[in-house]
Amino acid sequence: MSAAQLRLAETIDTFYGASDRSSEGAMAAHAYKANVQDLDNGIGREMDQPYRTTILDPLGKMNSYFPIINDHISKRNKKLLDYDSARSKVRKLTDKPSDDPLKLPKAQQELDDAKEVFELLNDQLVREIPVLLDQRVPYFDPSFEAMIRMQCKFAEEGYEKLSGVQRYFDDSVRDDYAAGQLDAQVEGVLQEMRELSICGAA
Repeated sequence: MSAAQLRLAETIDTFYGASDRSSEGAMAAHAYKANVQDLDNGIGREMDQPYRTTILDPLGKMNSYFPIINDHISKRNKKLLDYDSARSKVRKLTDKPSDDPLKLPKAQQELDDAKEVFELLNDQLVREIPVLLDQRVPYFDPSFEAMIRMQCKFAEEGYEKLSGVQRYFDDSVRDDYAAGQLDAQVEGVLQEMRELSICGAA
């Protein structure tokens, strides 16, 4: 968030840098950029390691299980194909017996082996996937709580740092914002921009 704010602050400061640096807007833009840089260098850096430890690392560990599970599912699907093939072979030999009396018992043994391997893999997946899915919420509870706490801390620090930018604006700006008049002013400027021929049809 702080990186995105910093890019925004740099863009705004660039716009105002092209005009009079002593204007109210230019001073506010510069103060905003300085405070966002301070926020990024301070709280952003301070929270980086705890964020990785409590949120990104647990998320990465949980995600690392899914390729293994997908491999087991693929393996189970291949064993199902082997099982279906063995069943088909036994069915054909049962419907149309072979001259070789050993073919059917051998095919039956292959069927039994294929069935055993398939059922072993299938039962494991049927038993363990619901357990893994049920454990997702308790596993992520501490990470979710840590994320909320960090966002609160970031918001508090951000509010404290950015509230200093307000002094560069006229007192009426806050009242105008609360009354929704700033939105109307922004929409009015956007409408003027849309009416420019270089912007095309609105």
